[in-house]
Formats: sequence, structure tokens, C-alpha cells
Amino acid sequence: MDAPRLPSLFNLVALETVDSTNAKARRLAEKGPDETPEGTFVWAMEQTAGRGRRGRDWHSPKGNFYASIVLRPEVPLKDAAQFSFVAALAVFDTMGSLGPPGISVTTKWPNDVLISGRKAAGILLEAQGGDGDQLPEFLIVGVGVNLMSFPEDAAFPATSLAEEGAPILPPEFLGVFARHFLAWTRLWVDEGFDRVRKNWTWRCDQVGQEIEVRLGDRSLTGVFKDLDENGALILETEAGIETVQAGDVYFLASGLDA
Repeated sequence: MDAPRLPSLFNLVALETVDSTNAKARRLAEKGPDETPEGTFVWAMEQTAGRGRRGRDWHSPKGNFYASIVLRPEVPLKDAAQFSFVAALAVFDTMGSLGPPGISVTTKWPNDVLISGRKAAGILLEAQGGDGDQLPEFLIVGVGVNLMSFPEDAAFPATSLAEEGAPILPPEFLGVFARHFLAWTRLWVDEGFDRVRKNWTWRCDQVGQEIEVRLGDRSLTGVFKDLDENGALILETEAGIETVQAGDVYFLASGLDA
């Protein structure tokens, strides 16, 4: 498998097949920072047990992009969770760089990237240790992108870059994504989450629109007003403002679930 050279921060672990890049990254990270330093980048051509949020299966055939990055951020876990937005911006910019002119890429709270309103990428954060204000032992940022194929029978409408006119191979996506991820990480470190939050919000075309947020035991309907200083969704409902930490968003205006 040919792999591009990545910025020197990253230590690439390239695999043909893996159960899950997040699971592999966790096994490596548990060996400690000396053996698995920050920036260890696990990349595989296919996954046999790919996972999304809330334990959902992630369709993982060859041809798509599957990667997980081990980070050891010296910030509380609640702040480290902001890497979901950092990764989404990196995916957004990579799609914009490699896609055809006019490709319609948007972000979706809390951790997806869409093309033409359909899911093309998802991000899964997992941490070891830390709780609220405590520092985690490590953080894993998992990224899956539909490059060449997508699940047509998924619960949520999906698409791929190839379907949208941009057939991109995984090594090419890897090299560009790594550079964008590093750039957004540096901005987050240097200037804080507010710049990241504003850039993410600008790329989310559902801000200002009516949405439904499903929370497991209940649903909320209202207008997506903004993100708060920690990345939670601010929803204006008939009963007042709700701040949502986690949930699944449905776009009422378009009729699409993503």
C-alpha cells in the first residue's frame, strides 16, 4: 500500500485490514506515550468491525477512508471533545480541495460532514480516563469518509465523493487531510475554540433552520441558533432555549435525515 508522506508530527501506522482503526489506535495508545506518542496515525484500507456513534456499524469496504489519530491533549476532557469540530473542518477542507468546483459540502452537528445534504463522513471521538475537568490519558479521533462507495440501505441518506463526481483514492485523501488536520489543530491551540466554532458554524447551512433533535428518550424541535462556547447545540424551542450536549439531528425543511 503506497502511503504519502505526512507532516513530521504524525507517525503513520498503515494497515491493509483491521477490525476498527479506533480499536487499533486504542490498543496502541494503552502501551503508553513512549511507545505510542501523540500523533500516531492509524490508517487502514478496510475495517471488519467499523463503528460509528452510539455503537452503530460503519460500512467499511475497500476504497473508502478509515483513520484514527492518537492525541494526548493537556486539556480537560470537556475541552478535548472539541477535536470533533477540528476534524470536521479538516474533512470539509479536504473535500473542498479535492472535489470538483461547486461541490456542496457542509458540516452537521455534532460530528458529520455532508455532500448535497447526504452523509459522506463521520467522526468518532473516544477517550481513556478523564472526566469533565480532568485530563484524559489519551484521545482517539476516528474519521471515516465515503470516497468510492456508500451504504444505499443506511438508516440515514448517504453519498460518496465518487457519486458526487470526485473519485479520490485513500492515499490522496490521507495526505491532504493530515495537513488540514494539523492546520486546524494549530489554530485551536493558538487561538482557542472560538475561532474553530465560528468557522464550523459558517460551514453548517442548518444554522437558523428548524430541526428535530432526538435525545433517546425524547425529541426537541426548534431553530438551530448557534453552538455554545463548548460546542453544544443551542436550540430555540417554543418553550425557550435548550442547550443540547448530544443527540441526532434531523432536518425538517429538506425531509432528509443525516
